[in-house]
Amino acid sequence: MEFLNDPAVRLLADLVSVPGPSGRESAAAALLASRLPSLGWESVEIDAVGNVVATRGSGNEEFLLLGHIDTVPGGPPVRLEGNTLWGRGSVDARGPLCAFADAGGKTPVPNGMRLTLVAAVSEETDSAGIRHRLPLHRPAACLVGEPSGTDGITLAYRGFLQVRLACEDTGSHRSSGTSPLTACLQAAADILDEIQRADDREKPVIERTTANVLSMGGTEEDGRRACIDLDIRLPMGAEPGEIFRFCAEKAAARGSRASLVSAVCAHAEDRTNPLVRALRVAIREAGGTPRLLAKGGTADFNYAAAWNCPLAAWGPGDSRLDHTNEERLDLDEYLRSIRILTRLLSTWGQT
Repeated sequence: MEFLNDPAVRLLADLVSVPGPSGRESAAAALLASRLPSLGWESVEIDAVGNVVATRGSGNEEFLLLGHIDTVPGGPPVRLEGNTLWGRGSVDARGPLCAFADAGGKTPVPNGMRLTLVAAVSEETDSAGIRHRLPLHRPAACLVGEPSGTDGITLAYRGFLQVRLACEDTGSHRSSGTSPLTACLQAAADILDEIQRADDREKPVIERTTANVLSMGGTEEDGRRACIDLDIRLPMGAEPGEIFRFCAEKAAARGSRASLVSAVCAHAEDRTNPLVRALRVAIREAGGTPRLLAKGGTADFNYAAAWNCPLAAWGPGDSRLDHTNEERLDLDEYLRSIRILTRLLSTWGQT
């Protein structure tokens, strides 16, 4: 239990112990906000949508550390086994968030610079947290806290399109025609089949379009109705509007209708941007060999691209454990990530 003598480890263990699935993050946010002043953060608040926002320094050049405090539901029981912390959020993404909180709180802030930490809500669902913050910041650089392993730097994420297929009628016997449930299922099958036929599994994941059913429901009682939500991941260069029009045409052909729930484009950063260069130097100085990654998921990274500043996603943890019952974080790696980030922040104003 000697790891728990380290304040950074205690923060992470305590935060992982507080459930915080998307939409129910308030207890976890309150805990984090209460701890940040003791770590060195000068101003701490919980904003109108539930994000924790902390700052240090008062310069015009803002370096933004963007993490997220929500998790998906479930996960393994929280426990510490040797140098391994088990629990939902230990990897995705409270490990990176707590590394940001600790390193950002103790690193001297150069004159002319302002350091901001945002622990965003709802990253795992509709990204309401980052969308609320977009007009409130003009950062000079933004580092997004997502598990990449301390040697990995993520430069690209696929885009996301959520499409809702819906249909209803006033009620009829199933023998008399196509029911709303059948119409939505047929439309969804048509969309999924065509996307799967066009998919080339030999391509890198960032270049592929894939789709899955996110949720579905309906009833055959009284006025019949049905609804299916599709999760479509978009490759670089794909236009969400074009994909949505394709879905709408397929839905109409089956007697249902499509509506757009949310969408964000894929985004890739240049490997030579100043933040990536500085992070690679910090990783090498810690004895690592930097790796540049592209991921098939979607993250707040995609929304942060709107700031048009140097951007990267990075943090401790094995992303293959995200959302699984095997989610766990090596605490030696976690502490190493804090040292890397401390080095990055301490030299940023000199780059």
